[in-house]
Amino acid sequence: MSNLNDDLIRAVELALAGDWEGAHGLVQGYDDDETAAWIHAVLHKTEGDASNSRYWYRRAGQMEHVGDEARTELNAILAELRSRRGA
Repeated sequence: MSNLNDDLIRAVELALAGDWEGAHGLVQGYDDDETAAWIHAVLHKTEGDASNSRYWYRRAGQMEHVGDEARTELNAILAELRSRRGA
């Protein structure tokens, strides 16, 4: 059985490695999770789909990050997810 946090870490790692489809496939399984929605938003930003990206930013409650650089944002999300492992 997979762990949400581990799957989200994997999704971010895939996104940073350029595997948009793999990352997208993982986050789609967690539509009700705010962090997954945030990752989903960044993925659609990377894809160039601004309207879909904004939808996911709203779902995540992260509209303040709409203008952030995607790679920097993904690294920040990854650091947050990794910090949860020790909690």
